[in-house]
Amino acid sequence: MKIILLADSRKNELLVNFCIAYRQLLMKHDLFSMHNTAKLLQTSADLDVFGLSMDYAGGFDQLASRAMFNEIDSVIYLRDTQIPFYDEPNSLLKACDYNNIPYATNLASAEILILGIDRGDLDWRELIRT
Repeated sequence: MKIILLADSRKNELLVNFCIAYRQLLMKHDLFSMHNTAKLLQTSADLDVFGLSMDYAGGFDQLASRAMFNEIDSVIYLRDTQIPFYDEPNSLLKACDYNNIPYATNLASAEILILGIDRGDLDWRELIRT
């Protein structure tokens, strides 16, 4: 499975702790993130994460584009409800909704999603991408 791992700035530590806790499950999959987050997860959680563009907007657009073309299977994006642009439209989540790509935006849903992936609940995503 191809999984995107993201977090708003104040949620980075939470994402790192999540990845440490679920490292054994995550390491079985292809992981993607923004360049700086990928480096953080590689050093902190010892995961192989492919980092996209150094530019936040460019990297986010690349991830949204991959979702729009159905090239990913799930997204874990720990969002901070306190940031001013929280309610603005999000191209990545919109692309996920369009293509039925499951995503989690908080820790509880992230745990449900990763455990579902491990159980095989999302194996149908492999059929969609082929």
